[in-house]
Amino acid sequence: MFFDLSVPVPPISSRPGPSQGPSKKGKEKQQANAASVVYTPAQISAIENRLDLLVHLGYTVFAFNQSVQRKVDPKNHVNVLDPLLAQLRKREGVALLKRLTIVLDEESEKGFGLTNQNTALFASYDLLALLPTTLGTFSQACLTHTQPSPLTTHIIALPLTLPRLPFHLKHTLVRTALKNGAVFEIAYAGALGSESDVSGGSGEGSASARRNWWAAAREVVRVTKGKGILVSGGVVNDADLRAPRDVANLITVLGLAQNIAHDASTKVPQSLILRAQTRRTYRAVLSEPKVVIPGAVVPESASQPPTLPPPTIDANILSDPTMSTPPATISQPQQSDASEVGGKKRTRDESQGAGAPLNKAAADDEKDGSGRKRKKKKLKEGNF
Repeated sequence: MFFDLSVPVPPISSRPGPSQGPSKKGKEKQQANAASVVYTPAQISAIENRLDLLVHLGYTVFAFNQSVQRKVDPKNHVNVLDPLLAQLRKREGVALLKRLTIVLDEESEKGFGLTNQNTALFASYDLLALLPTTLGTFSQACLTHTQPSPLTTHIIALPLTLPRLPFHLKHTLVRTALKNGAVFEIAYAGALGSESDVSGGSGEGSASARRNWWAAAREVVRVTKGKGILVSGGVVNDADLRAPRDVANLITVLGLAQNIAHDASTKVPQSLILRAQTRRTYRAVLSEPKVVIPGAVVPESASQPPTLPPPTIDANILSDPTMSTPPATISQPQQSDASEVGGKKRTRDESQGAGAPLNKAAADDEKDGSGRKRKKKKLKEGNF
């Protein structure tokens, strides 16, 4: 099962619906909420052909990517992926996901729109990704927005085709993001010098973009040590699409082992999707639900942990006169009662009674010394 979690969507045209209410203050907000996304038949046909080509190459799970610049404005933001998935035909054995990528710049350092007030706005997306272009936004993406919450961003994309990375990949930030379960995305579209999606970080021309991509991608692999690497497409032109095996061979040139390059498009995205589902739970905690009916009596066995029954011994074996001593397998374990008097230890078998006197040899040994006499007296009185 191979994954491509970055399939760009074509630009769409929005048709505003009729606004209601005479209030001018909420007029723009009502128009934005009532805007309907329109896809032309040519765009739907192009997306269908791309999906058919990706399925032919061997991919089975896709994520359509919607990109937003700077921040998400709840007044004007429109989910363009819901109407798209409703118009596509269903394919057997193929899963379609929805992804939102926020491209961050200097103006985004104050806020990306990922607040608890907008939780319902992001609930419709399966994956959330951030593409930082400054050191401040990169630090916030690694430290703050990877924490378990309803707005956790599990994908951190990097602008690999720029002349150079706009910030230094600090080991502390990268390790924190990986520890929180985030992954760093590498889009192979930049390695081909082709036109890439905005989430891939469009940069210079084809030749310069390829050189920049190889240098930046090697740096990402060096800092992460091959851990948490996600490979996606981000390809705009169908002619630049590559099969999963070809992409794995391409990634090995960056210094990754073959098994890690294979996991970058199989196991890593699969575990990523499972972790992304925890956004709908409290702090990403999953537990087995239990139905409790109001007014019903809860048995004690359900509230208390089960206890193992004590070991039982067959009574016929113990009452057999032919057996003078029980077998070793059912013999009672002997317990030792050790006490220290005068710096020495004394062990006593459990079978002797509390007031049983010591044997003659032990009594003779305890005559000398006041400490031994007091010890003998205590033993006779039954105080161990």
